[in-house]
Amino acid sequence: MKRSIQTTAIVFILITCFTALAWAEGATKEEVVAKCEAAGKLVKEKGVEMASQVIGNKEGPFVWKDTYVFLMDLDGKMLAHPIKPELTERADILEVKDTDGKPLFVEFVEVAGKKGDGWVDYMWPKPGQDTPVAKSSYIYRVPGTPYFVGAGIYK
Repeated sequence: MKRSIQTTAIVFILITCFTALAWAEGATKEEVVAKCEAAGKLVKEKGVEMASQVIGNKEGPFVWKDTYVFLMDLDGKMLAHPIKPELTERADILEVKDTDGKPLFVEFVEVAGKKGDGWVDYMWPKPGQDTPVAKSSYIYRVPGTPYFVGAGIYK
């Protein structure tokens, strides 16, 4: 009986550890690009209002592993952010800088407007944390629209 309880406890601990490792797994660059393209397709096919609701849903398909997709327009307005929805209410988002003084949202707009897509490096906290860490976000302009989406990987 005692051996059975010990075996059950060990199995439980191992399952818990492997589950924690799966949740801790970080998104890949390939996943980020694919999710951004899928979010862009959603904007194109369903419109920005419907896409904003889906992208802004913390439990939705654009939140996975340790990252998420956000939606902005070329004027620098945050339209959907599933982790920090309060960013959609900020009129001064282009003035926001990371801890190194980088105007990350200005760079997002520049990449989307001038190149159409690309990567931007900056400091940003992981979901559920307060301390900023190095992050690189892929910015993808939705073709034929004034909108773009982004998602990142933490380094």
